[in-house]
Amino acid sequence: MSHYLATVKWQRNDADFLAHKYSRAHVWQFDGGCEVPASASPQIVPLPWSTAANVDPEEAFIAALASCHMLFFLDIAAAKGYQVDSYTDAAEGHMGKNQQGKIAVVKATLHPLANFSGAKLPDKTTIESMHHEAHAQCFIANSVTTDITIVI
Repeated sequence: MSHYLATVKWQRNDADFLAHKYSRAHVWQFDGGCEVPASASPQIVPLPWSTAANVDPEEAFIAALASCHMLFFLDIAAAKGYQVDSYTDAAEGHMGKNQQGKIAVVKATLHPLANFSGAKLPDKTTIESMHHEAHAQCFIANSVTTDITIVI
């Protein structure tokens, strides 16, 4: 099976850590050299202790779900002979209490829109079927208890 690594780096600097007055900004490092500026969400940790411009873990989680779904959808479409020219998903995530009463990302809604070209174009039923198959195959969706809805 595959193995994945991510390095998370944070530095206190001169902040008053014990008073909780420290920056939550940090960096995610991935193989291949990609670095992503990250932070706690300003919805959870108020400014200036969070950084609104950075990616927060909750956003990254929703992006990972949408990205995984898209990658499987593209593969399925190609295997079926449908040429996809573009794909956009304005995915959403919602926090709430899960069945154990803990705060979690309890719902994710994907809004995928694929544009096709070529001699063979899928109908609405085929597109829905490909999204259903993509969801069933998505590694991230299969790893979580979040309720995931796909709105086409």
